[in-house]
Amino acid sequence: MPKQLELFPGYAPPEPRIVPRSEHPISRRMISREALKVLYRLHDAGFLAYLVGGSVRDLLLGLTPKDFDVGTDARPEEIRRLFRASRIIGRRFRLVHVYFRGGKIVEVVTFRGPEEREDEEGEVYGTPEEDAFRRDLTINALFYNIADFTIIDYVGGLEDLRNGIIRVIGEPNVRFIRDPVRMLRAVRHAARAGFEIEPRTWEGILRHREKIRLASPIRLRDEWLKDVTGGWAGPWLDLMFRSGLFREIFPAYHRTLVDYPQSRGFLSRLLRRADGLKKTGSLSQAGALVFFLYPYLLTNGFLLPPEKPERPTREVERRLLEILGSYRFCKELFEETVVLLSALLYYRYFALKGKTPPKKLVRKSYFAELRELAEHIFSEERNFFKIELKSVRRKRRRRNA
Repeated sequence: MPKQLELFPGYAPPEPRIVPRSEHPISRRMISREALKVLYRLHDAGFLAYLVGGSVRDLLLGLTPKDFDVGTDARPEEIRRLFRASRIIGRRFRLVHVYFRGGKIVEVVTFRGPEEREDEEGEVYGTPEEDAFRRDLTINALFYNIADFTIIDYVGGLEDLRNGIIRVIGEPNVRFIRDPVRMLRAVRHAARAGFEIEPRTWEGILRHREKIRLASPIRLRDEWLKDVTGGWAGPWLDLMFRSGLFREIFPAYHRTLVDYPQSRGFLSRLLRRADGLKKTGSLSQAGALVFFLYPYLLTNGFLLPPEKPERPTREVERRLLEILGSYRFCKELFEETVVLLSALLYYRYFALKGKTPPKKLVRKSYFAELRELAEHIFSEERNFFKIELKSVRRKRRRRNA
């Protein structure tokens, strides 16, 4: 792997590795029509136009990218003039959203300059090389050049991708202090792809994990929400625990998992079940959060069978705020999660008694999802807590005479 860029002025970056089209698997058929339109319009106007970041990584891994982002040497105002349906967003560093039919958006970013100059000068533009070294991980700093269909690698990302390595770009002790969220991204991509975090990067996470609390709650929420609901939550939990980052982000939840060791195994099994459902496309975002949050509720007031059936909506909301705190996400998603969790605990009463749930619950629009969640969660609960949760009987429909 080429020597990484040191974080001080005057250091010349290494020559990039350029991989011709004949030696890599990415074709234009794999790129969205909207992204291709942006790339070609920039190129035809005389600007550099690269597919950048996670989309290149995912295409090389044989995955379908969620988004296609574009990097260019065009300034935001120049990009805006090229695309009528576009908007400049951001304050600290401006970028452009180009809008297409169906709510599709392509994000276009001007290549960024050295990070240390940005502290003094504000918005700093740079070369592709400088932009590559600004990115978080080597596997996220690969470029696809629409001009000749080559892949450009300044940081050794192709080698790390081939070897299954997660490596932060630059000196970990500096990079994690500048932006602690990079630690979460290293954990995410290790969990998502099944890669190993290289020793210096891992040591940096262990050394600076407490600094994750310096990041804004909104950024932290956006990061962990992706992991809990993305389909790799099981391995993510293991790495978050081993690194100590789980304790820093969810201190109350961490104490519960330490005080009730069974609950950690329970949570791990639930998240792996959620991952399986996510891969088949049968799990909503709120449903994934139910798998994540249910063990905390169970071991904080709901383990013992209730005396009578009732929906503990207010208590569920109170308990969730204990662990989510300032991470409270959008109102609609939060309320949907509270509804599912309180309904699940209500449904649990009838499962414990082996009774048929009332019609007012069965008729709810979310009951089919609730029943599927209950089947998976109650199955694991029997194993871990030795509580007999019986299969809920379904009423037979009477045949017409």
